[in-house]
Amino acid sequence: MAASKSLISLLVGMMLLTGVCNTLLTKYQDMQCVGSCNSSKPKTFEQPVLQTLQMFVGESGCWLVILITNLISKFRKDAGKSDDDIGYAPVAGRDSTEEDLDEAAANLSNSQTLVDPTNILAKPLIDNEVAHLQRRPLTGWRITLLALPAICDILGTTLMNAGLLFVAASIYQMTRGALVLFVGLFSVIFLRRHLGVWKWMSLFVVVAGVALVGLAGALDKGTTVPVLPGDSGPHGPKHDHLMHYARAVASTIEQHTSAETLIGILMIAGAQIFTASQFVLEESIMEKFSMEPVNVVAWEGTFGFLVTLIGMGVLHLAIGRTEKGRGGYFDAVEGFHQVFTNRAIAVTSILIMFSIGGFNFFGLSVTRQISATARSTIDTCRTLFIWLVSLGLGWETFKWLQVGGFALLVYGTGVFNEIIPAPQAFTKSWWRRNLARQN
Repeated sequence: MAASKSLISLLVGMMLLTGVCNTLLTKYQDMQCVGSCNSSKPKTFEQPVLQTLQMFVGESGCWLVILITNLISKFRKDAGKSDDDIGYAPVAGRDSTEEDLDEAAANLSNSQTLVDPTNILAKPLIDNEVAHLQRRPLTGWRITLLALPAICDILGTTLMNAGLLFVAASIYQMTRGALVLFVGLFSVIFLRRHLGVWKWMSLFVVVAGVALVGLAGALDKGTTVPVLPGDSGPHGPKHDHLMHYARAVASTIEQHTSAETLIGILMIAGAQIFTASQFVLEESIMEKFSMEPVNVVAWEGTFGFLVTLIGMGVLHLAIGRTEKGRGGYFDAVEGFHQVFTNRAIAVTSILIMFSIGGFNFFGLSVTRQISATARSTIDTCRTLFIWLVSLGLGWETFKWLQVGGFALLVYGTGVFNEIIPAPQAFTKSWWRRNLARQN
């Protein structure tokens, strides 16, 4: 029991660590200077499509986990054959059909949060155990169905990466909370799910929280000058001049106008439409077919990598190599050149690949060990940690309006996931009691 609790604690801790590192490393990568670094307007790393590609490389790393798991299983199987001469067959403690049903149920619940723990779909209604056995294995040409959610992931992730260029890491993470609204809407429209009144109310609370976070970002004019490490105490004239210049450069890199911040927030919020479409597609596929969640992530990573690579080539030929597009978002040649010639960008790219792969692996493990709801709750803590670390690093300033927005996000998500009890006024039992009293 103690070992099990220790394992869960380790998985939760690693999920938080890799999730926080993924967002912060991506933002840190965006801050790297790649040109005109000695001027008042340095050029920073702006390659959202390339960042999407490195995310899919990380997801494809799940194949390594699958390979290691298969090798361990084969080794154990071969080791078990040496005991055949004993002639003893253990009596099964449980019926094998029951075990298969439990495993199928776990796989179905895991499919809710395959890539991102903010995938908070309405809980699938499991009518009976026969429904699990009727699902067919996802094999052969049907595996290509996973390319559809992968394409949605490409569009959503690229749009979010572009939005992250204009906002702070914590605002980026909080704005992603709008995902639950679109997932709820799409699950009702396309999956024919039913949401109670209090769940709809919780979705609007989430929207209000996202709006407050966006307002906090838009009201921040970016007029403050960041304090750099070591910038304290009296210094000489030469040092003061250098520090003033360094602060000006850092301010240019980090601060954005209200219009840019608003555009970034709208891009991130709009990207949740594609992410919600991805989750609904995954859910509809996994309701008909069965596949281990880690295999689903690996296949989606493979399809996403191939489609993104082809898309990068097409966009580079159509836009990136033109005079106006050279050095922009779609200049793939310049993007790869910056990755391979800038040590900080190269190192963060590798770390991001490992962090996204680890985040998927530990997230799936948490879902299997605890529940999908617990995983989404843990992701809320990830948002808090990202905010605290960003404040500690001086990447952003404290805003009370952002605190209020985050509180609404936590409350709305908790009520939607049935972690926080719904207000009595929004429950059927409350209405029934009041109607009975009136009659």
